[in-house]
Amino acid sequence: MAAKRTGGNAVAVGDLATKLLDPLLRRRAGMSIALVQSWDEIVGERLSSMSRPEKVVWPKRSNEDDPFEPATLIIACEAAAAMRIQHETGEIIGRVNAFLGFGAIGRIRIVQKTIIRHEKPPLPRTVPLSDGDAARIDRLVEGIEDERLRASLVRLGRAIATSKR
Repeated sequence: MAAKRTGGNAVAVGDLATKLLDPLLRRRAGMSIALVQSWDEIVGERLSSMSRPEKVVWPKRSNEDDPFEPATLIIACEAAAAMRIQHETGEIIGRVNAFLGFGAIGRIRIVQKTIIRHEKPPLPRTVPLSDGDAARIDRLVEGIEDERLRASLVRLGRAIATSKR
């Protein structure tokens, strides 16, 4: 089966993956990929390295007239993080609900599992700024009257000059 081509506009692979995975993740785990992708921002770097959201379990409703009941967020975590997550349950629920935009989560259930850690790439190394480069950057921006713009351009120039190529 050949793929249908719809014009020459490029589409980011991440956008395609989100479009494909979001409905699957919503159907199988009851949540969106945005929650998984933003997990480190929601719980912090330290906890996100040892945990991940596993699924959202919504309570059964016998009919549509039943009142709304918040769901249970199941979090998979390493044994070392279980106590901390349990201690910060209220704060995590608040942050997840703030991320989702409504009070979707009412409880957290913790499941201990081995979490595969994805190492973040190291920050690029920098080289010290030479006196010649600093003087050159200052000469390039000396004609700019707006003080804030000139300061921003100096910071940008110094960041570019010190980045290791």
